[in-house]
Amino acid sequence: MIPNLVLFTVFGGLLGLRSLGVSALREHSWVVFLRWALSCMFLLTASAHWGPMRADLVRMVPPGFPNPGLLVTISGIAEIAGAIGLLIPRVARFAAGGLVLLLLAVFPANVHAAQAGLSLAGERVSPLIIRLPEQLLYLTAMLAAGIGRTRRSKLTHAEAV
Repeated sequence: MIPNLVLFTVFGGLLGLRSLGVSALREHSWVVFLRWALSCMFLLTASAHWGPMRADLVRMVPPGFPNPGLLVTISGIAEIAGAIGLLIPRVARFAAGGLVLLLLAVFPANVHAAQAGLSLAGERVSPLIIRLPEQLLYLTAMLAAGIGRTRRSKLTHAEAV
């Protein structure tokens, strides 16, 4: 829930500030704002890989996967790298692609956690009926952040009408 709140708050806040006329945001398209919002979300989720929630994340790794602690560490590092990459225009598309692959790679952990009734920070994980649409939202947002235009088009009034 908190990652969703961060994603929507940052994205909506940046759009709102631009619509209020903040000059530093005027040139940027919604794609740039989406990259910033996703970056904030992934930095937040990455922080859990080393904090008090680490043990919960390790338990989420499905049985049969080798060295769950190492996998959690690697996925956290990948989230940080991807979050930073989203903010660097030259590599943002590659970062978005990498994060798409990461989201697909960690989805079995989400399935396992939901089926096993595990919890994160004392709260039961989202059931698959909620987690699957969330995952599709993240994948869609990441694809849009990776392939979308980063500059606002400057239409004349006649073209806009």
